[in-house]
Amino acid sequence: MTVSLVELTGDYVLDPAHTRIGFVARHAMVTKVRGAFHQFEGTAHLDGADPAKSTGQVVIRTESIDTGVEQRDQHLRTNDFLDAPGFPDITFRTTKVEQKSDTEYRVTGDLTIKDTTKPVVIDFEYTGNAVDPYGNLRVGLEGSVTISRKEFGVTWNAALEGGGVLVGDKVALEFDISAIKQS
Repeated sequence: MTVSLVELTGDYVLDPAHTRIGFVARHAMVTKVRGAFHQFEGTAHLDGADPAKSTGQVVIRTESIDTGVEQRDQHLRTNDFLDAPGFPDITFRTTKVEQKSDTEYRVTGDLTIKDTTKPVVIDFEYTGNAVDPYGNLRVGLEGSVTISRKEFGVTWNAALEGGGVLVGDKVALEFDISAIKQS
């Protein structure tokens, strides 16, 4: 059974077991490396009657980065990239929510990586809602945004023999969200 947007109004928490926060970056100018962060928490207040009053925030633990290659993951945790010991969290906090259609929302917010905060705009698709077998009301959202890692102080690179660089500047951040309404 699904409910109307107005009935969705309330406070939510991200379900880490059913949410993916991932990324895609160009490697060696020829392929893409995909990965995800496995430790994060997030909350949101959804206002179905007036989506502009909705808010949200996410805190991602940088040490939880995972590309499936431990040596690369260790390098990504160093100061060359995310400096997990010095900057243990990546954060996002909404500043504006706009409803574009029945299922499309534009979320503007402040993204902070390595103590650099920049505004970003993420287009989300509302994928639906359902009551799970445990009686929890869940909502689903999918979105992505491409950022310049250099704008956030993540500048390490290596030149390639034939030209170009080892790591592309553009990084796509991907959000597949399952959020549970709180009582």
